[in-house]
Amino acid sequence: MGFLALGLLGAGAFGAMLLLGVRRLLWSTVGAALFLGAIGYAWQGRPSLAAAPARHRTTMAAIDPEAIALRDMLLGRYTQDAAYLVAADAMTRSGDTASAARAVMGGLSRLPKSFILWTWAGVTLAADAKDQVTPPALLAFRQAARLAPEHPAPPFYLGMAYVRAGQLAQARPYWRRAVALSPPGTAYRREIAVRLMLLDRFVELQQAGMVAPR
Repeated sequence: MGFLALGLLGAGAFGAMLLLGVRRLLWSTVGAALFLGAIGYAWQGRPSLAAAPARHRTTMAAIDPEAIALRDMLLGRYTQDAAYLVAADAMTRSGDTASAARAVMGGLSRLPKSFILWTWAGVTLAADAKDQVTPPALLAFRQAARLAPEHPAPPFYLGMAYVRAGQLAQARPYWRRAVALSPPGTAYRREIAVRLMLLDRFVELQQAGMVAPR
């Protein structure tokens, strides 16, 4: 079909030249241009390839520095596990959430018992599903909780995934558990407690009809 279209285009071009009264001296120039285009198409064209919509340029996605600081407090920064999180961050910033998830899953192939990587697998899988807590993401969070049942990170980030999905009521019990598991006096306990307080207040306003649900 591609070469047929090319032939029709050439015939249409010569027909247009006749209608417009283009001098015959210029026909050879126009013909040469069309011929060069045909050569290029024959060399690089792929007429059997299915059509696809044009892709937009990738947009850079910002990552909140405060979110990174909280993650460093919860999960550490200078560890073998954290190296995969940093790689996932770079891919997330470029807008490639699928590669971010693959980077974390690649880390799990080497560190299958890392609750840190299982937690972040849940985060990146949910992000790649357009901020939805899909069954694979939920499975990853649950595996993280099984590996570290007394650590606040798995319930906190599962709650965060529900917040990003707009499922605020589902997030509350996980953030409450994250606060309960956080040692008193730690900076990250205060950070999570503040988020829980704001979430509780927002849900109360929604239930009172003062704030529209997302």
